[in-house]
Amino acid sequence: MTRHRTRRALPLAGALLTALLTAAPVAALSPAQGDESEAAAKTGTGRTVVGDGHIDIGPRFDDGTWTVQIRDDTVEPPTWRNTDDVVLHVTDAAGVEVPGGEEFSFLGEPGGRVWLLPQAQQAGVLWPGWNSQEPEVAARVEREVTWQLTGVEGPGDFVLFLNGSFGAPQILFDGRKPLPQETGIETGSHVHGNWAFTEPGTYLIEVRMSATTKDGTEHEDTRTLRFSVGPQNPERAFAAAGAARGEHTPGASAGEEERTGPARDDVASSGEATDDSTAPLWWGVGAAALVAAVAGTLVWRRGRGPSAGGGER
Repeated sequence: MTRHRTRRALPLAGALLTALLTAAPVAALSPAQGDESEAAAKTGTGRTVVGDGHIDIGPRFDDGTWTVQIRDDTVEPPTWRNTDDVVLHVTDAAGVEVPGGEEFSFLGEPGGRVWLLPQAQQAGVLWPGWNSQEPEVAARVEREVTWQLTGVEGPGDFVLFLNGSFGAPQILFDGRKPLPQETGIETGSHVHGNWAFTEPGTYLIEVRMSATTKDGTEHEDTRTLRFSVGPQNPERAFAAAGAARGEHTPGASAGEEERTGPARDDVASSGEATDDSTAPLWWGVGAAALVAAVAGTLVWRRGRGPSAGGGER
């Protein structure tokens, strides 16, 4: 497996930054994760659909047990939630056109439609990241957390990638390739990437996070992330079965009704779009430079490239 380090990007020259700021949404700085109140440290209860604002996926010690959860920053105080209690709603506001260029061919044909939760924050669109900043995790884990993609179900393809140097995409997870795949998250890190879905419907993304604490104890937990993509009632995703491990099974979790979705007046979720037009894909070279300009947004201090089937480490 190839190891690599992504550094903090340096600010852009003033003229270029001005041009980018007028052409694309500005990425907000990520919320502080280390100063969690006692209320934020409690696991939330009840089901919730989140379709706008900031959330993170990450490990925490819940009453002493290593658990992968979702930190919901759309509420005050921020609340950790069990993955089974959350549907992540990818509304039509996230619909964009696939750009030209061979480097983006993994998203489909140029001009085609893809639903993208972008690396830089965009108003009205969910902004999911991942972190290893829960205080007990940051204090106890030795060096880094291993994050694996272990299963994918959905009506289309799922890819998680970063905007690399000069806008070239750096793929972390690709649900079409052999599983598991993995990357590393250095302790105390907070990261954002581009979550891409090629078809509307319900996606079940099974992930595993593991680490060794400084006392030599190994910890591991596997959970399923539920995404509802496009113009359907996101509440349906709560009833979907768990993701199939080790393989990509397009359409397995979402029948024809899930793929087509109900009439738009049946959709009930925060952040639902009212315009069906396809948005321009602003997150290519320009968005990568914009993210560089607001360097506080990305803190991927250490990572491992994706590997299939437990390749060389």
